[in-house]
Amino acid sequence: MRIYDVIEKKKHGGELSKEEIFETVYRYTAGELPDYQMSALMMAIWFCGMSDRETFDLTEAMATSGETVDLSAFGDRTVDKHSTGGVGDKTTLIVAPIVAAAGGTVAKMSGRGLGHTGGTVDKLESFPGFRTSLSPAEFVNQVRTHGIAVIGQSADLAPADKKLYALRDVTATVDSIPLIASSIMSKKLAAGTRSIVLDVKCGNGAFMRTPKDAKQLAETMVRIGTAHGRRTAAVISNMDIPLGHAVGNTLEIMEAVEVLQGGGPKDLRTVCLTLASLIIGLSCQKSADEASVLAQEMLSSGKAYQKFCEWIAAQGGDASYAKDPTRFGMATCRLDIIAESDGYVAACNAATVGTAAMMLGAGRQTKEDVIDHRAGILLFKKPSDHVVRGETLATLYAERQELLSPAATLVKQALTYSPTPIVTPQTVYETVTADKI
Repeated sequence: MRIYDVIEKKKHGGELSKEEIFETVYRYTAGELPDYQMSALMMAIWFCGMSDRETFDLTEAMATSGETVDLSAFGDRTVDKHSTGGVGDKTTLIVAPIVAAAGGTVAKMSGRGLGHTGGTVDKLESFPGFRTSLSPAEFVNQVRTHGIAVIGQSADLAPADKKLYALRDVTATVDSIPLIASSIMSKKLAAGTRSIVLDVKCGNGAFMRTPKDAKQLAETMVRIGTAHGRRTAAVISNMDIPLGHAVGNTLEIMEAVEVLQGGGPKDLRTVCLTLASLIIGLSCQKSADEASVLAQEMLSSGKAYQKFCEWIAAQGGDASYAKDPTRFGMATCRLDIIAESDGYVAACNAATVGTAAMMLGAGRQTKEDVIDHRAGILLFKKPSDHVVRGETLATLYAERQELLSPAATLVKQALTYSPTPIVTPQTVYETVTADKI
């Protein structure tokens, strides 16, 4: 098989065979194909798209390009949750212990943050001693003993995706739904869980900008998972606005603890309970109503919080910080943003807030950057909230004074106002399940 012929076929809108897809992926992963030819194929896919069958085959080829995780010893209740990325998105920290407390088995690999989006692994490393790298034996033992483990993604898991994503990132071929869906789902399939729930963000702070595009991506990923024998569902949620009030690693941990202790922002609780209910329904074979009641019970009873503390300690973290989050401390420098007039917050641009947090040190511009766990932003006012002149709208935290002013300028740009009340923005738009597609 010549890669030239594969490129030519796709360039003219042809449907690639399973053999063509698998051989191309495997040869590229092995370093036998040059970047320029694979770039040409990615661009042909960007223009011509892929059929469902092609997308399924591409996902499977990437998933089997390296190691896979065998979780069959844990039966049918293993679950994984994936978010397509956002600002203030600390849902895994809350959803995972809710599900584990309810009897699900959470065996999850998470990524680090890049750009304006935060990473679960970075947030967990706010806990002194927390280990995000476990050996396969340690990972399996923790899942067996505690019902929950979240670690960093293995470099040996779906290596084709790592190579292809790096190539797409520099050739303007990232924004293709078949390529996005296969990238995400190849890692989920390789990770071995039986149930997969996806939180597909949409809005200015997400990759998918509209609910329509997010639904198309969600449906594609649900079809991929279902075709490969995994119980798969998705939630489409709002990322025009940061989720919750905290943006930044330690700040988000503190807010997650607040939710697990029965408080926290309403929008964050809503998304977490929606996701947790969906996961419990899939993994524990509960009806939607039963799953919702059980998720609420795990949160309100404190069992999810207890599981959270158990989880942190099991991975070497100092769980006393979960019991007393003030131990984290705050960054040395802070700056308050004050309302200059009365009115209502009309919008809070998530992407701009995320960029401001990155500038403060909470995120990375490149993969090599070192993050400041205590840097970030607390938002006290969000869309539809009433504002009185002189009130604090947000507080910025950093370890260096000179970082505050440029970031404050961005946060001020992110906030817009209305003289009259506005409707509270929707938090969850839709749930996508296999039987609804």
